Amino acid sequence: MTELRKVFSETLAELMESNRDVVYLEADLAGALGTTSLFTDFPEQAFDVGIMEANMVGVGAGMSVKGKIPFMHSFGTFASRRCADQTFLSGCYNHANIKIIGSDPGVSAEANGGTHMPFEDMGIYRSFPKMTVLDVAEPHLLKAVLRSMASQYGVMYLRFPRKGKTEYYKETQEITIGKGITVKNGTDVTIIASGIEVEEALAAAEELKEQGISVRVVDMFTVKPLDEELVLACANETGAIVTAENHNKIGGLGSAVAEVLAENVPVPFKRVGVPDCFGEVGDKQFLSNKFGISKEHIKDAVKDVLKRK
Repeated sequence: MTELRKVFSETLAELMESNRDVVYLEADLAGALGTTSLFTDFPEQAFDVGIMEANMVGVGAGMSVKGKIPFMHSFGTFASRRCADQTFLSGCYNHANIKIIGSDPGVSAEANGGTHMPFEDMGIYRSFPKMTVLDVAEPHLLKAVLRSMASQYGVMYLRFPRKGKTEYYKETQEITIGKGITVKNGTDVTIIASGIEVEEALAAAEELKEQGISVRVVDMFTVKPLDEELVLACANETGAIVTAENHNKIGGLGSAVAEVLAENVPVPFKRVGVPDCFGEVGDKQFLSNKFGISKEHIKDAVKDVLKRK
């Protein structure tokens, strides 16, 4: 299995090779993301701007005005909080065509600790007009999403864990940004998950199956624009919804789904996400347990909504 950072680097190389307008900007993290080869192979398309993330977005927006398609990377904390105003004004307000990449979202920041652990990045960017927000943690999905990002105009934010590599799609999986994917069918309850929580949701669903509970799992890799049609179909067909995300409960996937359900089909519903707190140092499993986003917490949430169904 291939790490997501290698998939990212290889896919960007393909895009840059086939289209000279695709450019890559890096905030001094080429070693961490494994993109060093892009600078040697594409010296006229790859630029290290140093530890100046906000300036990077401004530069990328300027390139966009001239017809370039900039992909820009930093750790998720800096790609969101530090770049927020530039993304809003130079990106969204200016109708630019920029692609912001935030690696190691949430607990996947692990040993980098609370300063580098974004639990709020999707919430920030969800509130920006016309912005697309994506949460991915699967190799084939990442490759397909990157290709789609390059071909679609607009300001987009993609978060993914550098070292993730769990596969649950085939290479031929068709994806459409803005449309969720039903990974597993079920009739009793639906888990709508994104990013690393899809794997946790699938594991929870398998264990709940042994207890006679039929669980549908949806990969809602596009958090904005949300696939409202799929959310409503799941609510009507299974009658109960659980969301699971590697993000603060406030402002992310759970909030987006709750808004749709409250206005249309108020079925029993529960959010699995990080409580309103800061991150800390630890490995992914320890942090997932501490912050309440492990498969065990998802199973408990499923049982809770079924009691209220």
